[in-house]
Amino acid sequence: MGRILLLEPKYKNKYPPMGLMKLATYYRDRGNDVRFFKGNLKEFAASLLCEEYLLEVCDSTQAKYASQLFQFIKTGKYAPIEAIPGFRGSDNESLLKLYRKKYIDERFPQFDVICITTLFTFYWKETVDTINYAKKFLKKRGKILVGGIAASIIPNKIYEDTGVMPIIGLLNKPGVLNSDSEVIIDELPLDYSILEEIDYRYPASNAYFAYMTRGCTNRCDYCAVPRLEPHYCNYISLKPQLEKADAMFGAQKDLLLMDNNVFASERFDEIIDEIKACGFGRGASYTPPSEYEIAINNLRAPKKERRNVRAYMKKIIGLYDRISERLPEKEQAEFYLAREKADLLYAVYAKRESILEFDTIARPLYEKYFKRVTRARYIDFNQGVDARLVTDEKMKKLSEINIRPLRIAFDHYSTMKDTYIKAVKLAAKYNINDLSNYLLYNYKDKPEDLYERMKLNVELCEELGVTIYSFPMKYHPIDDPDYFDNRDYIGVHWNRKFIRAIQAVLNATKGKIGRGKTFFEEAFGCNVDEFRKILWMPEAMIIYRYKYDKIKREQYGKFKGKEVHYDDECDLTNEWWQKFNSLTDEQSLTLKAIVAKNRFTEEDYNTNDAAILEVLEYYKVKRD
Repeated sequence: MGRILLLEPKYKNKYPPMGLMKLATYYRDRGNDVRFFKGNLKEFAASLLCEEYLLEVCDSTQAKYASQLFQFIKTGKYAPIEAIPGFRGSDNESLLKLYRKKYIDERFPQFDVICITTLFTFYWKETVDTINYAKKFLKKRGKILVGGIAASIIPNKIYEDTGVMPIIGLLNKPGVLNSDSEVIIDELPLDYSILEEIDYRYPASNAYFAYMTRGCTNRCDYCAVPRLEPHYCNYISLKPQLEKADAMFGAQKDLLLMDNNVFASERFDEIIDEIKACGFGRGASYTPPSEYEIAINNLRAPKKERRNVRAYMKKIIGLYDRISERLPEKEQAEFYLAREKADLLYAVYAKRESILEFDTIARPLYEKYFKRVTRARYIDFNQGVDARLVTDEKMKKLSEINIRPLRIAFDHYSTMKDTYIKAVKLAAKYNINDLSNYLLYNYKDKPEDLYERMKLNVELCEELGVTIYSFPMKYHPIDDPDYFDNRDYIGVHWNRKFIRAIQAVLNATKGKIGRGKTFFEEAFGCNVDEFRKILWMPEAMIIYRYKYDKIKREQYGKFKGKEVHYDDECDLTNEWWQKFNSLTDEQSLTLKAIVAKNRFTEEDYNTNDAAILEVLEYYKVKRD
């Protein structure tokens, strides 16, 4: 049996790594010990060594000091272990020092295969650092497999920076990883249990993740899908995927389909019918399964049928902690003592047999304090649908499922406006009232184009009585050699100040624009002219607009180098705007060239013009 390590770099992301979840199924089905980690690999190394120490020392009382033992292995500082009774000077201390030395010498626990996923290229440093550090966990004749989006987009750059040639595209053919296997990894069910192994919680959770189509029939020049999924697949059956997930991991609340263009499928009606048959028809609801029951059943299953004992033991110990939080003080103490006697306070030292014996104590308490409530369940075509392919028939069919939200792409204003309006009105016609879209900007568009799309969504909300949440998304060239590893790209009609102005507003709206004409006009302006003003406005004034019509200063501060105190309201925004517009055409060009760079220390610009310098003082006002 081989040891397999699945790694996701420590960047923040919304969705769990579907590729690694399929690989977990693949390697587990081949009889391997599979482990998943996301986070700081140095801490992972210290954690593994701490686990090995606790298993070797065979003293369950030390498990309660796991965090102190971990800190000593990681840092070598004695302060953490001073609190362990009788530890200093003991044989256990000598043994722990050997594990500390292993950590220093980077003699970490070894794995036969390490699989690393990649996401966006602007997470380049995190990705490369993960790949290179992961080599320290690899057996001498082991192998590292790198795949995913960044690996498929710029494989040669991955190889250049890590020495590992990645796998490009999908694992959609048999024998890709092992010549003796006829399994198509991309068609395997996801192993949801690996998500229980880590502390990181993905914002999108309690959902099935799946595909019913692959690829896209369009070839948009800003999109990576044609390279990641070059061939369009009309249909992938959903029901077997969900049935296997239910049997092994319990039913999930929602369904997130990651299809890139489901409306392009010739089997669209069949797709909708299958989604309905899987329990996501209009008005769908579900009663969540017992988390406790899922975990205990996996641990109780015959050895060949157990899925990820490590994960479910950690899950059970976590559930014990949650039970304890609900108990009255006296019962809490009794529950703690019972756990302590059974060595079930800490996952690192818990035994499967002890958990099964403890079931008679824990189960009644879980069932008493954790009631299962019926909830609505929704389906989301997360990558959006193509407004150009919307028809009355397709929208009517789509309304048969509990879709929320319906995401309709709206990447261009002039060429897509009428098509987009038609699609939204058809959705409203069939009572699909919760909509959303991503609005691409900083590509070939002008800032005014973004404003018009946002404004149109607000107007459609009022006209049709629907809710549309807009998410402006900044374009990033993921394979440009100058920009692939950062977010510094500026589109031809944009500049750094404009980008920062949009981000400042979105920070206040949590990245989205919803219903409410008044709020939208406060945030982005009543018209294009006001929007342009906001783009040039000093950042502090953009942000403070949400709290005050005028900036009120009630404390001492500095402005224009002088100590000032505002007893009354002071309209700095209007003051700035008057001075901004009082400049000559030549002065205005000079000022805008400076402001466009969005850097306002004196060494960042070269001008002695007093009028320009006076306006620039407003850009130095800090948010705090």
